[in-house]
Amino acid sequence: MVYLLGVEDLAVTRCGYSPLRETVCSLRLRGRPGGFPEQRGWAASWARDYAGLDTELLDALVTPKGFAPDVLTPRPRGCRPCIQDELPLLAAVPPDRLPAGFRTAYACDGSPLPPVLDLLLDDPYALRGRLVSALGEYWTRCLEPAWWPRARTVLEADLAYRGRRLAEWGAAGLFADLDPKVSWADGALRIRGGVRGAPASARREPVAGRGLVLMPTLFADRALCEASSGGAPVVVYPARGRGTMAEGSDTGAAAASAALADLIGVPRARVLGLLDTPTTTTALAQRLGVTPGAVSRHLGALAAAGLLERTRSGRAVLYRRSPLGESLAGGPGRSGLAP
Repeated sequence: MVYLLGVEDLAVTRCGYSPLRETVCSLRLRGRPGGFPEQRGWAASWARDYAGLDTELLDALVTPKGFAPDVLTPRPRGCRPCIQDELPLLAAVPPDRLPAGFRTAYACDGSPLPPVLDLLLDDPYALRGRLVSALGEYWTRCLEPAWWPRARTVLEADLAYRGRRLAEWGAAGLFADLDPKVSWADGALRIRGGVRGAPASARREPVAGRGLVLMPTLFADRALCEASSGGAPVVVYPARGRGTMAEGSDTGAAAASAALADLIGVPRARVLGLLDTPTTTTALAQRLGVTPGAVSRHLGALAAAGLLERTRSGRAVLYRRSPLGESLAGGPGRSGLAP
């Protein structure tokens, strides 16, 4: 696939992630035992809760080779949506799009439709309602309590990295290390083998003022592009640092995190857990979903206790863990206490 971007497209190119996409794609863990080894500890931790869900349907949402119908992951509104923003988008998908979406995914996979889908595709309204309910409950019981806080930290770090690349190197830097199969030259973004089921010859698509959405994910091993359907094309790519997800699922780290939260309180432990690298009050507030004032109070208390160090960069004040803070948090990336 080759996207032809003009100046106006680069001006409105943005990065963002999607909790709903991560929810759907996390189901790949069920059918690919050897895939995403950094996520295996997490999947084991929620296995009992998963068994009590609508597993017949959930297990059918991703094909044996890992394909998921695009209709399950409508394009999010904004860069950092919450699941409560995205499930209504899925609930609003026209029901007549669901049968075609699932049949296309399973045809690309070369596998027959599971019996539950074979039955439900005849009643797409019932299928849509059951999809929203099953995915919502899966999120609430399995992903939201512990996995998503850690995952969101990794995705936020990727967005911050992309922002720095763009600021320092422009479009060439932004696209340079998305994936080895992605290249940028002379206004053209090429994704080799990025469209499933596409012919070997690259298709060229003018973006024509629509812009581009770059979306990191924890459940892909290469960059992929989605059908744009008239909107901004989406390029999904493997998130940087996704291997660190294995650290957050470690039993010993979880126990240490709980002890730290008992010692200084959950909110301050979460703040401390996000300070592997120098970070501003505003950036912390965005990642925690709270006000800068609330973060500032926690930072003040942690600094007074000797757990943080402060440095100035221009007008910004950057915070990071002190050696004492590192020892309490268990070292970089080991706290597991992101929001």
